[in-house]
Amino acid sequence: MSIVTSDIGAPQRRGAHTRGYTPAQLAVALLIAAFLLVFLIVPVGTVIFVAFAEPGGGLTLSHFESFFHISLMRESFWNSLYVALMSVVFATIIAVPLAYFTVRFRFRGALLIQTLGVLPLIMPPFVGAVAMQLIFGRSGSVNLLLQDAFGISLPLMDGLNGVIFVEALHYFPFILMNLVVALSNVDSAMEESAQNLGASGSRLFRRIVFPLAMPGYVAGASLVFVKVFDDLGTPLVLNVTNMLAPQAYLRITSVGIEDPVGYVISVLMIAFSLFALWASALALKGRDYATLQRGGSSLAKRSLGPLQTVFAYAWIIFVLLVVLTPHLGILLLSFAKVWSFSVLPDAYTLQHYGTIVQDSPMMIWNTVLYCGLAALIDVILGTAIAYLILRTRLPFRRALDFLASAALAIPGVVLAIGYLRTFRGVELPFTDGELLTSSWLLLVIAYAVRRLPYALRSCMAALQQLHVSLEEAAENLGATKQRTVTRIVVPLMAGGMLAGFVTSFMTAAVELSATIMLTTSQSAAPMSYGIYLYMQSAAGRGPGAALGVLAVLLVALGTYLSHRFLRSRAVDLDRQL
Repeated sequence: MSIVTSDIGAPQRRGAHTRGYTPAQLAVALLIAAFLLVFLIVPVGTVIFVAFAEPGGGLTLSHFESFFHISLMRESFWNSLYVALMSVVFATIIAVPLAYFTVRFRFRGALLIQTLGVLPLIMPPFVGAVAMQLIFGRSGSVNLLLQDAFGISLPLMDGLNGVIFVEALHYFPFILMNLVVALSNVDSAMEESAQNLGASGSRLFRRIVFPLAMPGYVAGASLVFVKVFDDLGTPLVLNVTNMLAPQAYLRITSVGIEDPVGYVISVLMIAFSLFALWASALALKGRDYATLQRGGSSLAKRSLGPLQTVFAYAWIIFVLLVVLTPHLGILLLSFAKVWSFSVLPDAYTLQHYGTIVQDSPMMIWNTVLYCGLAALIDVILGTAIAYLILRTRLPFRRALDFLASAALAIPGVVLAIGYLRTFRGVELPFTDGELLTSSWLLLVIAYAVRRLPYALRSCMAALQQLHVSLEEAAENLGATKQRTVTRIVVPLMAGGMLAGFVTSFMTAAVELSATIMLTTSQSAAPMSYGIYLYMQSAAGRGPGAALGVLAVLLVALGTYLSHRFLRSRAVDLDRQL
């Protein structure tokens, strides 16, 4: 979906729809601001305040001193930084060749390769972590084959190596997707000029192509760093606890909600998430990446020589086989009756699926309910914020955008800790004293706040493509502003709203960081929490894998249906025009 940039910031921004604002629009803006204040700013602010607060009142740095005096905390800090940086390095090694070969050269199956390269995102890393151990662990399939053939083994899944390996394979699509777009927009004439001056091969890529695509790479790399640095599920499933996110979880759940070290860890996680986003912007500051024409569909693709073709296909096939092994592994594990010290399962069964159908139907329903409600909240808020920003002149409308987008930099475990601290003792109305922290409603709110930036960006893009003259025409024919929004704006934004809904739903369905801290009972638990519980024991890995397969199918089905809807809607609009 392309954004019609010619209308953005043009006279429509100064038209009737952007001259001022109505009392109703102001009321909506205030309600949204109150929601973000209560469920984002106050909880995160509470976490930061407690990290600096003295027991008797006042502010202190003693908690941070205590943190760095604990050897385990220092080790966890450096381990988290190391894992995040190395994950970016290996994700880069995987993504850059895939993007470059498929975009800049004549390559059969380029679209299929790019599609397969994005598939790891539909499976959360903690789901495939156990399957990766069975395939790449010391007694896994790959090392068993290497031992038999060459007498060697690879420590791919040992300690921090395992976390890096799993995270890089899962998050490299962020770099791939951004880099594909960036490379497609590079002016091919600049490459041709460099070639005419004698540049070729790796020199051409290093000096011309990659520097011009740097904005896309930096955007993807910063996302990988933030996601890995904040991830809780993968280290816990791999039993690696000497990292910041697991330590924050363990300190709060074992020592207690009053433990200041847990809050110090949370502040450090927020600081490094913000630092990564700031550093990505700083890296591009003061440099010009613009070209006179876009690559797009007119991009002149070059041909590969015979040896280059063999090398390119060999590398891509090898990478795709590796990155898709978690999907294959979790599928085999879900059917495996026995899989231990063998290349493949010794026997197969459907019993694991029967177990989850019998024991975990509520988890499946809870996932659909919680994530559906959260995605609906996100679409409503995202649509309202997008309209206030693009169609009104509210003085603080940009602040709404900033507040909603700030949730992207807040780790799930930090937001959950903030909720537990801020809302402890708060009772829900009309519930006979049920606490908010014991209710599944808090989990829905956490999902909605964490996923709001995704829905907002989709709604913003959809509204930017809707010319304001359509609304003006409706009002000229006598429609009220409310009727114009409900009958004109919302129907024409439906595609973007659906994209935001599906994105919010999919990512919330595999959320573990907030889930593991805010879930109070198995009866109220979603699928992600059930998968984590099952994976804690060898006997439960089969049912956990089966539940993971269902989670992947649920996400894939939502993606497929949304694409079908968007495609059919585009056809209908073309017919109408």
